[in-house]
Amino acid sequence: MTRGEPGSDADADGNPDLLRDAREAVVEYAPALADLTPGRTGNLSVRDGDRVAVTPTGVPYDSFDAADVPVVSLAGERLAGRMAPSSEVPMHTGIYKHDRPGAIVHTHSPWATTMATLHRKLPPIHYMIAAVGREVPLADYAPYGTEELAANVVAAMGEAGSDAAILANHGLVVTGPDVETAVENTHHVEDICRLYLRASSVGEPHVLSDEQMATVEERFESYGQQPDADDA
Repeated sequence: MTRGEPGSDADADGNPDLLRDAREAVVEYAPALADLTPGRTGNLSVRDGDRVAVTPTGVPYDSFDAADVPVVSLAGERLAGRMAPSSEVPMHTGIYKHDRPGAIVHTHSPWATTMATLHRKLPPIHYMIAAVGREVPLADYAPYGTEELAANVVAAMGEAGSDAAILANHGLVVTGPDVETAVENTHHVEDICRLYLRASSVGEPHVLSDEQMATVEERFESYGQQPDADDA
């Protein structure tokens, strides 16, 4: 099968229009995983209602099109797509059933995964951590692709009130309202992990207080381009 092969969508999955926008978003942003994770070990997904478009398993990030992208239910049932879904579907659907974000990114990015092997959470050493919360917690280890891992991630994120978690001896997961934000925040977390580990090689990094983080969170509410009052 070649990418974008004409005339094969309906024949292959019987419903080429199911979650078309979400599947196209997966195709658009999947190549961003190449900058974050080695080989083909990352995955991402986009939720639309009670269905999820997710990267296919074991293929290069730029080698599939929207008709290839698997669609699964929140129960993990495969509904469409010419390719098999990521092995991490249980983690994605487990998070969606609990927190219902718009998108999820999972990587084995080197700095966050180093933290994972050290069993360290990421404290607020830099204000940009507010993009995902006041810390990035550590989720207990469980084999990849299991319901146990999904439960551990959901528990860690929920307890910390965070949109991200470091997975012990595994990698990183980041959620967001949409896939663009989730990818961007994955980069933020990875960069702060890098800063933390480099600073730790020299001394003990200073951590921002709850009061300081509260000020950051307040300022984040008005960050970026805001609509004029006349346009609201």
